[in-house]
Amino acid sequence: MSRLQFDKGTLLLYGTVGTPYGKWDPRSGCYRTKGCHYGDVLTFFRESKLGFVDDVLNLVASEHLEGSVELRAYQTEALDRWVAAKRRGVLVLPTAAGKTFIALRAIDLLAVPALIVVPTLDLVDQWRRRVRECLGVEAGVVGGGECVLRMVTVATYDSAFAQAAYLGNRFMLLVFDEVHHLASPGYMQIAEMFVAPYRMGLTATFERSDQRHTLLPLLVGDLVYSVSVDVLLAGKHLSEYTYEKIAVDLTPSEQQNYMEHMAVFRNYVVSRHLVLKSALDFQRFIMSTGRDPQARAALLARNRALKIAVNSEAKLELLAQKLTVYEDEKILIFTLYNDLVYTISRRFLIPAVTYQTPREERRAILANFGSGKYRVIVTSQVLDEGVDVPDASVGIMLGGTGSKREFVQRLGRLLRKKDGKTAKLLEIISKETVEVNISRRRHPKKEKPPSVAQ
Repeated sequence: MSRLQFDKGTLLLYGTVGTPYGKWDPRSGCYRTKGCHYGDVLTFFRESKLGFVDDVLNLVASEHLEGSVELRAYQTEALDRWVAAKRRGVLVLPTAAGKTFIALRAIDLLAVPALIVVPTLDLVDQWRRRVRECLGVEAGVVGGGECVLRMVTVATYDSAFAQAAYLGNRFMLLVFDEVHHLASPGYMQIAEMFVAPYRMGLTATFERSDQRHTLLPLLVGDLVYSVSVDVLLAGKHLSEYTYEKIAVDLTPSEQQNYMEHMAVFRNYVVSRHLVLKSALDFQRFIMSTGRDPQARAALLARNRALKIAVNSEAKLELLAQKLTVYEDEKILIFTLYNDLVYTISRRFLIPAVTYQTPREERRAILANFGSGKYRVIVTSQVLDEGVDVPDASVGIMLGGTGSKREFVQRLGRLLRKKDGKTAKLLEIISKETVEVNISRRRHPKKEKPPSVAQ
């Protein structure tokens, strides 16, 4: 009779019968396959009517869940489609559409040990609160120096990856928040090493510029539900919003420095007859910098030029005006570079959150922002995913990447429904710089020409 065991993210099959998923491992004297094939291996043995002993699972102890989640119609439809897809698949809903509640209802429905994987420690804290409020139990945590397993456990992607060999047989359900992260070369091993047959991926932005999102059906399941911002706005599930792009001038000295650096980059591109029309083209150029010193010098020159454009003095002057205009509203300021975050923090006495901010300080800042003690927060990119403040109503972008995902995430920070609220997203760019094209890439819809600050 065959016997199945778990071994550090893989399955060992002892016996004379293999499966379509395993390969003979002469070192172990058995067949070996990835942990993620656990459900398929069981199905193979059962359908083949072959006897076997299953010693794979070592599940975290179950607890009684007191679920209190009530779903909206579109959330119920998303959950139903996931259940119909054999409890596997990706759900794409806008930020603020309540993806968390769908997952919590799924956990309550299945009542099996579940691991929720998230990209940031801020989201760990947020999910812990939601588990306590909606399921009536305390969540375990793996990450940020903690390692406590409970029926519902929250882990960062980094920690789940590091501990996959030891945790891979402890859970039956995996929930991947911001599932686009899972498609990265390292993190995809989380999905491969865990045996959990039930899997749910949550995201507001399914596609990745490197096209690795095409791997997600193998890791989590097919895209089973998707709904747009416009549909939820029509259904009055999200706050209405306005979007304005404002162009400012560089100072003469900024303009001169910008042009000098960009000339180095452009001269290189012309000399090598490069065409940089797509993200893939630019990725190839970046890869070439590892072996071509001139390519590296050109890239560094472009980066310096972009930094001048993003950190322009005119942006700070306009920011000062907008902080006065919206002095009665909660504001999130987004930048690209940490040094601008700290410049804004010092100049306007605004709490700053970057990847360098200690966890406890970050918790305190977000708690004070939520309570209204702080009215404004400035951050680089670390809060693009993870801020849950229903009454944040103004977002001011002073720089970012060309990622559509980044734009959607930042807008989503403002769209959580509140009576009488109209969210406002302002994007401030420097005229006649690379910021113009970068902004166009992240917000490709046909739009009115940007207004010009006087």
